[in-house]
Amino acid sequence: MPEPETFEIDREPVHVSYSEKTVLREVYGFSGGIGRVMLDGYRWRPRGRPSKTLLMYMHPAATMHNLPVPAAMVRAGAHVLLAGSRYNRNDAPLIMENAVRDFGAYVRHAKEVWGYEKVVMVGWSGGGSLTTFYQSMAVNPTVTETPAGDPVDLSGFVPGDGFVCQAAHLSRATVLKTMIDPSVLDENDPSIRDPELDIYDPRNPNQPPYSADYIAHFRAAQIRRIRRRTAYVKELLHSLRKKGASEAERAIVTHRTLADPRFIDPTIEPNDRVPGQSYLGPPELSNSSPAGLARFSTLRAWLSQWSFDDTNADAIAHAPNIRVPLLVLENSGDDAVPQPHPREFFDAATGATDKTFHVIRGANHYYQDQPEHCAEAVRTVIDWMRARQLFD
Repeated sequence: MPEPETFEIDREPVHVSYSEKTVLREVYGFSGGIGRVMLDGYRWRPRGRPSKTLLMYMHPAATMHNLPVPAAMVRAGAHVLLAGSRYNRNDAPLIMENAVRDFGAYVRHAKEVWGYEKVVMVGWSGGGSLTTFYQSMAVNPTVTETPAGDPVDLSGFVPGDGFVCQAAHLSRATVLKTMIDPSVLDENDPSIRDPELDIYDPRNPNQPPYSADYIAHFRAAQIRRIRRRTAYVKELLHSLRKKGASEAERAIVTHRTLADPRFIDPTIEPNDRVPGQSYLGPPELSNSSPAGLARFSTLRAWLSQWSFDDTNADAIAHAPNIRVPLLVLENSGDDAVPQPHPREFFDAATGATDKTFHVIRGANHYYQDQPEHCAEAVRTVIDWMRARQLFD
């Protein structure tokens, strides 16, 4: 069997902007009297190979241009867009509804300016719930305000033509619900903790492998902490609005947010992940790292992306509106996404009549130091697209 052709990559910076009227500006990147959203990304094309189809990768807070798979897809002959939202590398003020609007601007640009006939959306990691939210609004725009009650227009989007859900979780809020450290007793002083809920404290009488009763107790405590945090956010937001002054937003810090027992107990939702490791590095260190999950947030961002009771960006809720060909890839060694999430999303996508599930055995979240697993992912996506006339 001949070796597949390999292409050089032509890299092109992408700048997309659109008008948006807003009173509260939560990020840099606006210009003009009424405001313009300024978006930056990259379009990568295989040299000398035109295509009518574009693969679009978009994460709420990253462009993913340093990951191995997008470049490998281009070398295999695919046109790729690595789209950055207005919140690129800064998810502290991230409003998922605004990221959906940014998503829509790229899809429209791809079809109306670049002339692609088809856009296949790749939802990787946190991009999975964002992409699902977008496609759902493109076919059934039901959301008219953010969880904070601010109006938002999510109508008039151009739907994607195919959906690859790759190593994706169900929502940022769902992930935080299973990763936040429930041992914190004082949000202003994270050193005050309950040792029986601190999985990193040697004084904790509960050690891996954990009992089912302890895990249930631990999970319930995680939910209670998030709901306490959400109640505080809502109370403060209400207070600011009640004052009617110019102060409309606040920032908060949430300490210790990477304490999922799965990272140190491989018997919980077992897969091929390496115990004692996580996608952010050693979990105990990452638990208090400044780069930790949900560490910095505005009030509105907390409700939009981190509160599981309030977020609109829930993949399970929107999965039934996926009606285009769907490929779900699970990495069996995923050190970020909980093992059940890909299958749960696949099962929830009841509106998709053409859907495929594939497991890449042993692959970690980013295919780090795993070129053979990366190659399998590329082959799987290319073969799936070709069989559906999505790869020309």
